[in-house]
Amino acid sequence: MNAPHSSPDLTNIVFPGLKDRVVIITGAGQGIGRVFAKAFALAGANVVIAERNEATAAAVAAEILKADGKVLAVTTDVADPASVAEMVELAADEYGRIDVLINNAGIFSTLEMRPFEQIPLEEWDQVLRVNVTGPFLCARAVLPAMRKAKWGRIINIASGAVPLGRPGYLHYIASKSALIGMSRSMARELGPDGITVNSLLPGATFTEIERKTVTPAQKERIIAMQCIPRAETPEDLVGSALFLASEASAFVTGQVINADGGATHT
Repeated sequence: MNAPHSSPDLTNIVFPGLKDRVVIITGAGQGIGRVFAKAFALAGANVVIAERNEATAAAVAAEILKADGKVLAVTTDVADPASVAEMVELAADEYGRIDVLINNAGIFSTLEMRPFEQIPLEEWDQVLRVNVTGPFLCARAVLPAMRKAKWGRIINIASGAVPLGRPGYLHYIASKSALIGMSRSMARELGPDGITVNSLLPGATFTEIERKTVTPAQKERIIAMQCIPRAETPEDLVGSALFLASEASAFVTGQVINADGGATHT
């Protein structure tokens, strides 16, 4: 049993239908992506870690292999069409198919809070390139394999900061808002192919990644906004991600799922 107000134990979140599915997770070398990779491997999936940092990707792959999971780590820059194409080709060559894409890679933790008029144009462009163009490129690259199979799941990791309209991160909020709109439009286009597309919105999720802009007082205010009064962890998102990747969500598409402890009600 979990202790009161604790994050879920991954071993208690079971989706047998994910066994042998091929799941690409971008940005899986750390944070939420790392936990997703371990959770899908635990569910019996073939995990593809698409991560720009070769060292962190290798470290997560080693964790999965140690637990007898199946994993392929591919150094990937989601903002580079050639890099994305190579990653998808390697995954298809290794496993013969692609079933699930989780667009998790994004720029956030390194951003400084500042008024939007002070955001450098270069930083604005970089955030949109990774957070919006990256998922577009990855979805486009996996499409032939999913269309051939007449089955696919695309899960775009947006943010609970969008319905909050959180100030100080306008480029990040804009990028994640775009991702929600992209998901809805893609869902309309891809439904006839048996491919679902949904957005998962984490709340303020605390991971091993340092967040210099979040003070202890700010963390307390965030938790106070939630219906569930504790800090959110990546494990809190796993159940929603497994559901959206499985047969259980076959008739769920174009939707926004908030997993933010009740901080927002949309």
